[in-house]
Amino acid sequence: MRIMGLDYGSKTVGVAVSDPLMLTAQGVEIIRREREDKLRRTYARLEELIREYEIEKIVLGFPKNMNNTQGERCERVREFGSNVERRTGLPVILWDERLTTVAANQTMEETGVKDKKKYVDEIAAMLILQGYIDYLKRDEQTGI
Repeated sequence: MRIMGLDYGSKTVGVAVSDPLMLTAQGVEIIRREREDKLRRTYARLEELIREYEIEKIVLGFPKNMNNTQGERCERVREFGSNVERRTGLPVILWDERLTTVAANQTMEETGVKDKKKYVDEIAAMLILQGYIDYLKRDEQTGI
């Protein structure tokens, strides 16, 4: 089984996929668009990647506020997730993504990446997916 991780933004979607053994998340690409409401090509590209990587489930970063409330961005992400679920027939899990962009920027800073904007969404998608994979492993080990 392979899982796809997504970091949805106003003009980009960072994409990551798990390895077949469900141990690690690898970045795939950043899907870019000119306007937030122009999603037709984004959905089409996601469908191509789902077929290519034989994805069975999608984890979508859910941008809660630090105080655990849900703002306007959460509603947009929820709508995007519903559309992806409807178009692909795959389950979409909303996953708390608080601080993933901060962690992605910190990772790039530590590794010397100069053009952070070019990679931040893909790395954020990797962190979202890796968090979910680690959660599944913990549940498996504890039997919860």
